[in-house]
Amino acid sequence: MAKLTITFGVLLILLALVGFVSTGSSHPTALIPAGLGLLFVVFGVLANTADSKKRMLWMHISVTVALLAFLGTIPADIQAVRMSHGAVYPHPPAVLEKAAMSLLSLLYVLFCVRSFVNARVNRS
Repeated sequence: MAKLTITFGVLLILLALVGFVSTGSSHPTALIPAGLGLLFVVFGVLANTADSKKRMLWMHISVTVALLAFLGTIPADIQAVRMSHGAVYPHPPAVLEKAAMSLLSLLYVLFCVRSFVNARVNRS
């Protein structure tokens, strides 16, 4: 799971770079996912250890942060759906970037929950 966390962080960094370039490199807030991605890279590196307690701690921290990121970007999902039905927003790339971040966060949370459940079953 540590490698998945690092991969997820890199995907968020790439998403931020694409979003920043698509806004004409004039909106630095498009780089917010890169900051979050950097956190996940750090969490993944810290979770890549033989000590199971430390690994569990960092993985639980990372899934909690991803869940908060997903919950915080739910409004962007609603806006993206409305955009697909013709609604107009002042900054469409920002809406799409936040919706993509939301989707990535949800997928990561689901992968982590599946891994946690499998770990618990295998422990029994």
